[in-house]
Order: sequence, then structure tokens, then C-alpha cells
Amino acid sequence: AEAPPPRRHRSRLNPDCEILSSLPLQMSLYFNVYFFPFWWLITVAILYVKYPALSDYYKFILVTIMILVSLTELIRLYLGYVGNLLEKVPELAGFWLLTLLPQLPIILFLLFNEGLKIHSLERAVHIIFAAFLSFQVVAAFFALRRMVNTLATRFRLTEFHRLEEQRDIKRTMSFFGEMLIRQQQKD
Repeated sequence: AEAPPPRRHRSRLNPDCEILSSLPLQMSLYFNVYFFPFWWLITVAILYVKYPALSDYYKFILVTIMILVSLTELIRLYLGYVGNLLEKVPELAGFWLLTLLPQLPIILFLLFNEGLKIHSLERAVHIIFAAFLSFQVVAAFFALRRMVNTLATRFRLTEFHRLEEQRDIKRTMSFFGEMLIRQQQKD
């Protein structure tokens, strides 16, 4: 048996325009917005408790990571919302890159580096955050691919229609040119 074709969602404002936003990605971003402050508070509280027991270089690394993750996460979530909801490829690509490069490796470092003296609650929130990031990398990739393919198709169709119009104009011009030549030959 053949699989049914995928369901296409149409915009209410413009029924000819297909909605390219990813619902799973948007739901993940929504829950991530509420989870991030919770993750941040737990991570900072546990860092405060274990700070005296850490070596100097781990103290520096953890403080730097907290600052970097905090700033990057705000930008990343904003780009994800704008890129997905408004179907903007550059913003969604920025979101995907910020998720893939600094955020995911940092969280995996916090999760698996035993020199950090990881607390069980800390490990739990890092696992949830890593799951969000991993899912968002995959979902954003597929959303990006779909948006880029659709936009490329729209561009090709626009080019095709533009070339068709130019060809029609040339035909019309040559038709009227022939008519003028015939008219001049009769005179």
C-alpha cells in the first residue's frame, strides 16, 4: 500500500501560501523558554554550594560557561522564535548554529566532566537541557531544509514566469513589427 501524501497546512491569511513553520520545533522552543530559568537557578545555586570545593581553573571555567550560556541562550531562543514563526531562513540558521556549536558541547561538557563534582539534581537538569538541544538541532535542520527547498522552488517559479513574460513580450513585439513592415510594404 502506498503512503498517503503529507498534509500541507495553508495560511489563513493567504490560502495559496503553505505554512513552513515547524510545530514540534515551536513547542520545544516554548517549553525551553520556561525551562531555561529553572535550569539557570539550579545550576547557579549548585555552583554557589560547590564553588569552594572546586579547583581554581574549574571555578573560572564554570563562571565563564554560565555567562556564555546565559547570553547565548537568550539570543538563540529569540532567533529560534523569529526564524520559525516568521519563516526567516537566516534567523533559523543562526539558531541552529548556536544550538549545534556552543550550546550543545557546553552542556555535554557540564554533564560528562566528572572533575566538576556533579550533583544529582544538576545532572538531571543538564540531561533535560541536552535533550531539548538535541531535539532542536534535528527539528531545526528539517525545518531549515523544508524552508530552503520551498523558497528555492518559489524563486525558480518566479524566474520561469519572468522569462515567460519576456518571451511573450518579444512575440508581441515581433508580431506588431511584422504588421508594421507589411503595412509599410502595402503603402
